[in-house]
Amino acid sequence: MVRQVLDLPHHRYLGCTMGKYILRRTLISIPVLIGITLITFALIHLAPGDPVTGMIDPTLGDFNPEMVERERVKLGLDRPLPVQYAMWLGRVLRGDLGYSMINSRPVGEMVGERIGSTLQLTIAALFLSILVGLPLGVLSAVKQYSVLDYLTTLFSFAAVSVPGFFLSLGLIYIFALQLKWLPTSGMRTLGQDPTLFDYLKHMIMPVTVLAVSTIAPLARYARSSMLEVLSQPYVNTARAKGLREWAAIMRHAFPNALLPLVTVIGLRLPGLFAGSVIVEQIFHWQGMGTLNIWAVMNQDYTTLMGLNMIAAILVLVANQVADVAYAMVDPRIRYD
Repeated sequence: MVRQVLDLPHHRYLGCTMGKYILRRTLISIPVLIGITLITFALIHLAPGDPVTGMIDPTLGDFNPEMVERERVKLGLDRPLPVQYAMWLGRVLRGDLGYSMINSRPVGEMVGERIGSTLQLTIAALFLSILVGLPLGVLSAVKQYSVLDYLTTLFSFAAVSVPGFFLSLGLIYIFALQLKWLPTSGMRTLGQDPTLFDYLKHMIMPVTVLAVSTIAPLARYARSSMLEVLSQPYVNTARAKGLREWAAIMRHAFPNALLPLVTVIGLRLPGLFAGSVIVEQIFHWQGMGTLNIWAVMNQDYTTLMGLNMIAAILVLVANQVADVAYAMVDPRIRYD
């Protein structure tokens, strides 16, 4: 991909070039998605055991090997792996994610019940990290080597170093068990009618844990980008013309510093999806993360493939949106 900076009207740029670029990126994403599913399929089947052996309770004594083999044949696990993958891919191309090998429910239905909850967590965490991380990084750059700058650096290193599960347990201990301000887990209070306020209370801690992991790197990137822009001649020219300091920063420095941050924000979404697996499990949030762990524990191949494919699609879409957002931040950029 080559970016050319041209003096073209913004509407003409968007109309002529962006449509072709989006179409080309979409076509490129198809083989990328197939490659992701192929690697995921291979890794899943490299794990020892299968769904049939996973359903056997070893405490019940001996089991019949013939019965196990019959179940494997019924699930199609006796076929060669290339054949199994081709059959799964053929169903997906028809819009069918298959059925769970454990409870026989449609995978699409199971994912549909959970994807909304996960998206609510990840999107809320992303917005919170932007609202906190960007201003924190900008202030840290403007007040370089100040107490605020040192505190921001300390917070960033601490936030990156603390594991998400440890932070989750710490928040539960402080705000749920000691202060009793927030519920310990779940998506609503049992025995009460569901309300928006109650739902938001349950979201506070999991969203905070997810956001902290993104606020820290975003603040550091924002600080670095702003420091580079603040030393540019056009910012000094704006100051020399009598423009107030914050007006020069917000009108001239910040828009130019925002361009590389678009990529950082877009690339943080995969990290949020990965982090939601642990966070959802700790806070008993009924999303794709808890479903993923359930599928891993039961070696439910079909459900795992469906979950990983949906997650891959969301990540590819997020990356494409981040690339398109370049045009919104800097209209001079054209993709050829």
